[in-house]
Amino acid sequence: MKYKKIGLIACAVILAAAFIGPTIGTAESNRVHQHQEEQEAEACTHGDEVFCTHLPLVMIDTGGVEIPGKMFYDEETGSTEIQMAEDGSKVILSEIRIIDQEEKNNHMEDAAEIESLAEIRVRGNSSRFFDKNNYRIHFVDEEGVNRDVEVMGMSAHHEWALHGPILDKTLIRNYMWYNIAGEIMDWAPNVRFCEVILNGEYKGLYVMMETITDGGDEGRLDIEDTVKGMTASGYVLRLDRGSSVAVKNIETFTQSAGRNQGSLNIEFPNTGDLTEEVIRAIEQDFSDFEKALYSYDYDTDDYGYWNYIDVGSWVDYFIINEFTCNYDAGSISTYIYKDISGKYKTCIWDFNSACDNYQEAGISREGFRLQYGVWYFMLMKDEYFCERIISRYQELRETWLNEDYLLGYIDSVIAYLGDAVERNNEVWGYTYEEEYNMLSPEERNPHSYEEAVEDMKEFIVERGAWMDQYIEILLQYSHESKVKKYNH
Repeated sequence: MKYKKIGLIACAVILAAAFIGPTIGTAESNRVHQHQEEQEAEACTHGDEVFCTHLPLVMIDTGGVEIPGKMFYDEETGSTEIQMAEDGSKVILSEIRIIDQEEKNNHMEDAAEIESLAEIRVRGNSSRFFDKNNYRIHFVDEEGVNRDVEVMGMSAHHEWALHGPILDKTLIRNYMWYNIAGEIMDWAPNVRFCEVILNGEYKGLYVMMETITDGGDEGRLDIEDTVKGMTASGYVLRLDRGSSVAVKNIETFTQSAGRNQGSLNIEFPNTGDLTEEVIRAIEQDFSDFEKALYSYDYDTDDYGYWNYIDVGSWVDYFIINEFTCNYDAGSISTYIYKDISGKYKTCIWDFNSACDNYQEAGISREGFRLQYGVWYFMLMKDEYFCERIISRYQELRETWLNEDYLLGYIDSVIAYLGDAVERNNEVWGYTYEEEYNMLSPEERNPHSYEEAVEDMKEFIVERGAWMDQYIEILLQYSHESKVKKYNH
């Protein structure tokens, strides 16, 4: 593989020279930032008529069959429906070739590092309406059995998400914030840029992403699976719009009490491992935490919330999503996981709309919102928790959330992408035109790639400056005058 870690000394020099400020050069990191890796590609001698990219190349062949999962308006029912395959299934079988050569550029005719069958469908929620599709890829063998594949240097697994940025005109939001979150938190999904060819047609710049599920010791979430004959299991929960598989949807204390705006479902274990006993055990386990959190004992030694959650994980989740104004967090695209013997941790997901990129207006660069979310509503009533947020934020502003580091990160990613940005915009550049603007009001829409990048940089500077000045106002949510009715 060409993803070789730069030595710590070299890494320190590069970071110090490029980003001026963060004191992170001596901190060892296992996170692979694709654009910072050694890449010595041989110069190509062919002409412009040959497709050539320094990025991994993903070639998908469906035999001309349309990939199901897009949204459409059904005139007969008068409702919006999800398109199914001809046989009524949600996926189709495709052939996928991934060309990712070491020390060479990639061409469509080159030998593939990975050749596999894969089930594929369009994924996402609102993004199902977009012209540029996102895909869920499930690698299988000839017998239809899960096939774990090591993709672009990431740990082997059979489940992957292929994100096609189109609402995000910078093309880098998910790549950037997943990587930064991966430095700050225990784990965040790994990501790699690539370019996609679908049935011989160039589809643009994409981000291959790990999904949030168990991966064992080799990668992803190291959570212990169900033990046969026992109800104990490590698990992943998602707060979102609910699962299409009814058995995975659960009702815990806050949902039955009407506190949750979204629906809670089990993401892992997989459906085949979800016995009735396991489902009820997970439901009860999480309800026990919620009941403690919403009790008069939420801040006591014996029953306090810290007995149930990894406080640092929840603090970091709050900071990352607040800094980026990623306000899907806490209501949708919200993941919580727990090992059998561990405490609840959080995992970030989906920064497509972050940094003032929501389609609807009304997301201010000033103020805080996550304190109104279902679990943070009570966590923020504890002064200790608020103080942890404040001190951790101030620490991160010297390192991974340092302004110079973030602005330098953007520049270095764009420089790495190079001609891939232009190729992508040759296909999708029409969305800069006024009639295709996706943000409201109209003046929020960038009309060039450079403007989109500058908008995000401006957001980072303004948001960081505001939080620096006002981070301590979070203490108001734990002030005695506001919390006395929640205490004995």
